[in-house]
Amino acid sequence: MSRRIGLALTLHNHQPVGNFGWVIEETYRHAYLPMLDALERHPTVRVGLHYTGPLLEWLALEHPDFLDRLRGLVARDQVEVLGGGYFEPVLASIPERDRIAQLVRMADEVERLFGRRPLTAWLAERVWEPDLPTSLVATGYRATIVDDSHFRAAGVPEDAMWGPYSTEDQGRLLTVFGTEQGLRYRIPFRPVEDVIDYLRTHATEDGERIGTMGDDGEKFGAWPSTWKHCWGEERWVERFFQALEANADWLTTTTPSDWLDEHRPLGRIYMPVGSYAEMGAWALLPDESRAFMETLERDRAEGRPEPRWMRGASWRNFQVKYREVNDLHKRMLRISARVDALPDGPARERAYDHLLRGQSNDIYWHGLFGGIYLPDLRLATVAHLVAAEDACDLESGTLDRGEVLDLDLDGRDEVLLSDAGQVVTVDLDEGAGIGDWDIRAALHALTSVLRRRPEAYHEAIRRSGGDDHGPADETGGLASIHDIVRSKEAGLVDHLRYDDHERRSGLVRFLAPDASPAAYGAGEIPDLGTALHASHKIVELGPGRVATEASALVHVDDGSIPIAVRKVIELGGDRLAPTLRLVVTVRNDGERPIAARLGLEWALMLLGGGGNPSAWYEVAGRRRAHDSSGDATGVDLVRQGNDWIGVVLATQPSPAADAWWAPIETVSNSEDGFERVYQGSSLLLSWPLDLAPGDEATVAVEQRVTVARDRAEG
Repeated sequence: MSRRIGLALTLHNHQPVGNFGWVIEETYRHAYLPMLDALERHPTVRVGLHYTGPLLEWLALEHPDFLDRLRGLVARDQVEVLGGGYFEPVLASIPERDRIAQLVRMADEVERLFGRRPLTAWLAERVWEPDLPTSLVATGYRATIVDDSHFRAAGVPEDAMWGPYSTEDQGRLLTVFGTEQGLRYRIPFRPVEDVIDYLRTHATEDGERIGTMGDDGEKFGAWPSTWKHCWGEERWVERFFQALEANADWLTTTTPSDWLDEHRPLGRIYMPVGSYAEMGAWALLPDESRAFMETLERDRAEGRPEPRWMRGASWRNFQVKYREVNDLHKRMLRISARVDALPDGPARERAYDHLLRGQSNDIYWHGLFGGIYLPDLRLATVAHLVAAEDACDLESGTLDRGEVLDLDLDGRDEVLLSDAGQVVTVDLDEGAGIGDWDIRAALHALTSVLRRRPEAYHEAIRRSGGDDHGPADETGGLASIHDIVRSKEAGLVDHLRYDDHERRSGLVRFLAPDASPAAYGAGEIPDLGTALHASHKIVELGPGRVATEASALVHVDDGSIPIAVRKVIELGGDRLAPTLRLVVTVRNDGERPIAARLGLEWALMLLGGGGNPSAWYEVAGRRRAHDSSGDATGVDLVRQGNDWIGVVLATQPSPAADAWWAPIETVSNSEDGFERVYQGSSLLLSWPLDLAPGDEATVAVEQRVTVARDRAEG
């Protein structure tokens, strides 16, 4: 009797909420459409396919014929369409009620489009937590796909990886398949013959083994260098499908659900929290991440057993690694609770739709792909959270607020202010800086700016000197995207700069009297004092208004001078013309005079990367790009805006101030390589300060926003 084995090739196709249409179209032409064509040419090759909700919506609008053809493949039992969370949330990160809503919405849509309710769920980023069976089984799913590293963490031996296992939570029984690493790294990067030989090596006489390869469909043509390899002159997929057909006597292609119809799980397991190994490394802080990957790669190369138990950090650790991610996540949780409290009706339905879209996982982490570093995706997803909160406030009549809440769930209070036109959060423990400043009518998060911070992969940029490495490997195949070092522009190493403070707005800064705009633009000016980070206490609080006080120091050559800082933040205006006024008073409580430059720093996002002509600064009647650098003296008005968003911000300092502005640009990794990304613009308004002991100085900034149209009305 010949040795036999099954293969469950399962492709996950996803486009984030808010992605550009031309980007999706390009991926469609390079990956999704060629794969559909290939499956139609090879009707005996059976696969599982997963399309997330945002991608299904785009296909329905742009290529409905694609869905018709896919429906035909389902009807002839060649394809199993998987379900999952509709907007591809990491299920472990959202409340149970929202897990159920996401899973049911996807199951309903798959059944509507293809006539069959999905039984297998795709698990976003293969992030597993032990309570997930309860959510999945409650919504009709009987199986999901995890990483084989989950199996290793559960103590499954290497030779017992080739098949599904059962697990449960609170008596809810779920079957889990493990995407086998050897297959995942070979398909489509190694020669076809290598893949077939690998499967043949693991075949058995009883034919009870199945190899599961669950991975991104975009790597079949949309990832760098893969179109030529998969569909162009190298025709990897065509040759692979031909090889599957030629070896069909011992190699059976199947789908997860069909395999379960005829085979039982290999046993029972209980898996700890985890994802794939790279995700665990990415979630670590930079030094730990580098050490983890160096150890993992060394031990793998030496054939050591330790990699079986190396998992890195939990996916949730991204909420520790990036303050911005944590703020977004806790905002999402807060809004979810408010949406849940709304009475049934159209307003709740609209708010809930926005909430679910705002849970799309992409901006809540960062690894090989851009994630939180991609400003367009970040702003597009956050816009749905802004819309959901706005709908809650309108329905409940709570537009005007002044509340003390633990917004970021760190055990310390922040302040939430709102009125008809805006929502503002103030972090008392970090200089009473403005964290969120949401413009309701524009659905725009005006202060959604990312801090420049070290990343583990920055060392690869320094080592390479900006030179590309890849894409071929020593076996004659194609190097994995994880192994390629590619820079989208020369000289990126010169842009590796890091901020010494969180990029909040309305921060009080004390700079040296001779500080220059050029040094500020390079991000290299140290602060003379502690007001930037000082912890504030509330002295007045009301709807749309807060006053705070803090004690701080200004450092001089031979010591430090104590100062008192008072800040007043007051909201005003209306829905289409909100205003924010910041008044700062500093008092010299020391015995020596203070000579410094007093500044108020604003970090603002107007999507101005790449010299976008829609995004601009206007100073003294002259317009320039929002990602430009510049300075002006004696300024009483700075205008900035984005014509496409329909937002104009007029900034009026009092008294007239010196204005310095510069882009906040990160160097981050993406599937296309290392790139410089505009994360917003820093505007410093400053005044020369000579403050005698006991004296006070007061400065103010009036921010006036004009919104061209109310996007919420649409």
